[in-house]
Order: sequence, then structure tokens, then C-alpha cells
Amino acid sequence: MTKPETDDVISQPQPRLLAAADWADYELLDSGNGLKLERFGRYSFVRPEPQAMWAPRLGADAWNADGRFVPGQGRAEDDEEGGGWTLSPDLPEAWQVGYDGLRFLARPTPFRHLGFFPEQAPHWRWCAARIAGFAARHGRRPRVLNLFAYSGIASLHAAQAGAEVTHVDASKKAIAQAFENRDTAGMQDAPIRFITEDATRFVEREIRRGRSYDGIILDPPKYGRGPKGERWRIETDLVPLLDGCRQILSDTPRFLLLTIYAIRASSQAAH
Repeated sequence: MTKPETDDVISQPQPRLLAAADWADYELLDSGNGLKLERFGRYSFVRPEPQAMWAPRLGADAWNADGRFVPGQGRAEDDEEGGGWTLSPDLPEAWQVGYDGLRFLARPTPFRHLGFFPEQAPHWRWCAARIAGFAARHGRRPRVLNLFAYSGIASLHAAQAGAEVTHVDASKKAIAQAFENRDTAGMQDAPIRFITEDATRFVEREIRRGRSYDGIILDPPKYGRGPKGERWRIETDLVPLLDGCRQILSDTPRFLLLTIYAIRASSQAAH
């Protein structure tokens, strides 16, 4: 029997606040009145932030941004649905940004974000450290599965750290953006499989095939649809998916990383 790798296993959940450090191309400039002012590369943007219940620190002139997202009239938790951007005519369709030597694209999307999530940078580095440790211990690339992988920054960062990555997303458009980011990073030869597939269906198929992974990353939305009309609802579908992920972890797993910012709940609810 293979001895479990327990160097960073903890017996009880221990919440920690992780800061997204070392960004040259991202900066939170100000926040307040339900909004946040951010810099992505050379351009500034105003986006909704319901948790910013205080007054802004900077004056009104500082908030004259290159782009502003105006949410729709739906429920507060669904602000990203049905809204739209007001953009400067001088703003390009996309532009390059970087992190940890990795180049990729930023662009305003219909879903309120800019094509990647800078607050997830601590997750990328956390995975990278475990990927490097696995490779040193086992003499091979760890197999990492990235579900709901979107534009691929986590996949590229993991491959850069030494992983063999399977990148899965149900959206053809998201996969196309991941290819763009791969090319922007100059990582066309990186060991990454890009698969357009519903996450649950993919995991079920991997179980039947007997395949396993040394690390799994999940970043599920609150709602979603697969390429064949499959419906995803995090409240009902996450637990069965996690059970499937447990079944495809290898005998020497290094991590399972789950991001569930899409719902308003305590971090303790995930344990």
C-alpha cells in the first residue's frame, strides 16, 4: 500500500486569509458604495462589489475609469447576469497582462469579469508548490485535472510548474480563450489536453475508464449548462461531483482545490 503524503494534511479546517500578492498588472485601487475600482494592466475598471458597504477613499475623479460594468435588474446575487459594460472608445478588445512570468489576455466579458480572476493567484502558487514537490518525490509530472477551467490561467500556471494538465470546460468559447492564452504565453507545446465537456459527465467517464489524477482543481459557477444541454446547479450538483472526484484521485494525491465564491456561504459549509 502506498503511504499517503501527509506533509500538509490538517485534522480540522483552519481558515486563513490569503492575499493575492506580487501583481504588477493588477491593483485594487479603491472600493465603496457597492463598487470596486481596479487596474488591469494600464486600464482601470469599476465593477459591482456588494460587500463594499463603506465610503470610497478616493475622490470622484479617480473613479473615471476606462470601463464600468452596469448590472442588470435581477437579484443581487445574480448581478453578473444581464448587465453590460460602458467602455472607453480607446480601450482595445484585449491586452496582455502577466503573473509569475506567465503572459495572458485580459478583456471585458459579459459576465462582469476581465477573463481571469486575480484573487486566485494564491491558489495558483499553492498548487505549483505541490506540483513541484510531487515531481521531486516521484520523478514524474503529476497529473492534474482542472474542471470548469475557463480561460486556462490555472492550467497554464500548473503546466509551467511541471504538471501534465487536463483542462475541461463546457463552453467552446471558454476553450477558445484558453487556446488564445496558451498561445500568448508561448506554451503551445505544454502538456495540456483541452476538452469541451460537461464536468460531471467527464468525471463519470474517467471513473469508468479507471483513470486517476494526482491533483484536481474545481472552480464551479452557481449555474451553468453543458455542451449538450446539461444543467449545472451548485446547490444540488456539487456534492455528487466531489464524490466522483474522490473516486478518480490517485493513490498519492497532492491536492483537491475547490473555489466556491459563486455562492454566499461560510467557508465552513464546504467541509
